Amino acid sequence: MIKIIASDLDETLLGPGNRVVAANLRAIKKCQELGIKFVPATGRGFYSLKQTLEELGQTDQAGQYTICYNGGAIFENKGPRLISFTGMDAGLVEEIFKRGQKLGLGMHVYTEDRVYGYALTQEEIDFCKGRATFFALPGGDLTALRKSGARFAKILYVNPDFEQLKRLRGDLADLEAVSEMSFSSNRYLEFNPPKVNKGLGLAALCRELGCSMEETMAIGDSFNDLPMIQAAGT
Repeated sequence: MIKIIASDLDETLLGPGNRVVAANLRAIKKCQELGIKFVPATGRGFYSLKQTLEELGQTDQAGQYTICYNGGAIFENKGPRLISFTGMDAGLVEEIFKRGQKLGLGMHVYTEDRVYGYALTQEEIDFCKGRATFFALPGGDLTALRKSGARFAKILYVNPDFEQLKRLRGDLADLEAVSEMSFSSNRYLEFNPPKVNKGLGLAALCRELGCSMEETMAIGDSFNDLPMIQAAGT
């Protein structure tokens, strides 16, 4: 029996205006009536999900959970309560950031509770409307964040030309050994800490709730969803 359904959000669960469409809401409600937990599993941070959790009726709810940062953090929605967080080495984040600067790329830098934008085009800001509220990097780089002791979750490069992005990953093959790299939305090259992905995040939630992976279902559309789809029972 399926006990947990983990679903990607952007380009999967969410429709126009980043809303959960009515047919999906009806299906999710039926699952919840059967005792099945519906768990958003996203590359985004928890604090960008207010609208979606409200639509799902999961805002500040005990016994409801969210997988964030591609598995880097797991929250119980009540509070919210942070169950687990896998931070990314600040020196590695800085190295990836400086490479991005040299390449002239826009970037998102995620800490535990914020997302900072660097050199983002208006097209990218418009694309992320309703998905992310960007903060400016103090001083234009990572120095102030590192001095403040901020905990980094991940960093990503932006390029709407997916073919160029795939070639870029090949050029950065040396980073495969020190980070978990994946694509999302056909415009992002994401860097997470080693051994952080949605599949391992789902497994960690199963351990928290005493479920087996055979009792899970995963739904997603992009490369960063693949580990979760491969790991789930369905």
